Amino acid sequence: MRGLIIFSTNIIFLVITTKLCSTVAISQFHYNEDKVRNCTYLVTIETTCTKGAETSNHVSLRFGDAKSNQILVQHLNSKHAKRVDPLEPQLLDDVPRKPFQACMVDQFRVTGQCVESPICYLYLRLAGDDDWRPGFALIRVVEPDKSHLSSKSFYFRRYLPRRVWHGSDFCDPEITPFGLKYRRKIFGKNSPKP
Repeated sequence: MRGLIIFSTNIIFLVITTKLCSTVAISQFHYNEDKVRNCTYLVTIETTCTKGAETSNHVSLRFGDAKSNQILVQHLNSKHAKRVDPLEPQLLDDVPRKPFQACMVDQFRVTGQCVESPICYLYLRLAGDDDWRPGFALIRVVEPDKSHLSSKSFYFRRYLPRRVWHGSDFCDPEITPFGLKYRRKIFGKNSPKP
């Protein structure tokens, strides 16, 4: 009789621990699922009308928020591009075309991890030998509940240096006697990839 009571106590203990472990595992799974959730972004980039402003080289894009959420797109050119008429930006051309032509505004749909605060930095990187002169870049978060996290416009209006990240970071401004000072991010070969 005594052996039977010990045996039944062990079974109850086993059932309770199994239930507790599965509850912890399920909650951990939901936490990781939320953390890994992806969002869709609409990237709009203008190429200026300056002679020779277009490029056929690979363009990479890196943007993110102040909470270290970063989205990296290695070859933006390979995404489906849409040309936008600057006078009628709501009308999109669904025919895929070669992006980054002079006097054109292109849009790309990019998927990546979700940002948690407004997008405050954006960098472009040009690979190849020709020049490219972007005008502005803008990132819009497509999800309706996160649209307030979209970026303001990032202006370039100069030829990009080749094979280096070039852009702006408005995440952590420092107040100085001469006005606001923004820190620039440095991305090297050893920088972690998201």
